[in-house]
Amino acid sequence: MRILLAEDQRDLNNIITQKLTLDGYSVDSCFDGEEALDILSYTDYDAIILDIMMPKTDGLTVLQKLRNRGKTTPVILLTARDAVEDRVKGLDSGANDYLVKPFSLEELSARLRAMTRTSFGRVSNVLRIADLTLDCASHIVKRGDKKIDLSAKEYALLEYLMNNQGIVLSREKIENHIWNFNYEGGTNVVDVYISYLRKKIDGGFSVKLIHTVRGSGYVIRKEEQL
Repeated sequence: MRILLAEDQRDLNNIITQKLTLDGYSVDSCFDGEEALDILSYTDYDAIILDIMMPKTDGLTVLQKLRNRGKTTPVILLTARDAVEDRVKGLDSGANDYLVKPFSLEELSARLRAMTRTSFGRVSNVLRIADLTLDCASHIVKRGDKKIDLSAKEYALLEYLMNNQGIVLSREKIENHIWNFNYEGGTNVVDVYISYLRKKIDGGFSVKLIHTVRGSGYVIRKEEQL
């Protein structure tokens, strides 16, 4: 999943970016609200983390403008203010969650999982299709009793496919959700990683789960062996 982080404290911004990247997220980061609004005008995200006290444009204003545009992207607000009225104001402005500094990075990760779980209409951290399971908390992937080791990008791609089971995803849509602005790879990166994933997920199994829809993209779904 692709995350936008807007936090003006550069050290904290870097620490959060590193943590979320290790967790398998694709992260774009910025340091003020004006830049966040600019990025949000042309890029869609699975979740947004906004610091409230930012230069140029504060986080609450960014959030309000985002909601006025009709965007329902889940948002976590970060703030040093822990008064009840501040939390109420943030939530009433359209935030999905609120985290007071200083906070645990593990708690931030857990809140992100809970928030995105809700946005995808799930009640569990474990995604399932046929005999394939993916645990979003532990990052353990299994096909039947076999544990499958994936790279960070392979994991992110599989999670995105499983969150959209039965939905055909174009190469462009996959690339936009799995890779951030810093990516400088080849134009066939999605095809390459789908190939890697197929070998690990479907290799040796009679029921194939990852399918190519010619001219449209890729989909994960169960199709019984003929």
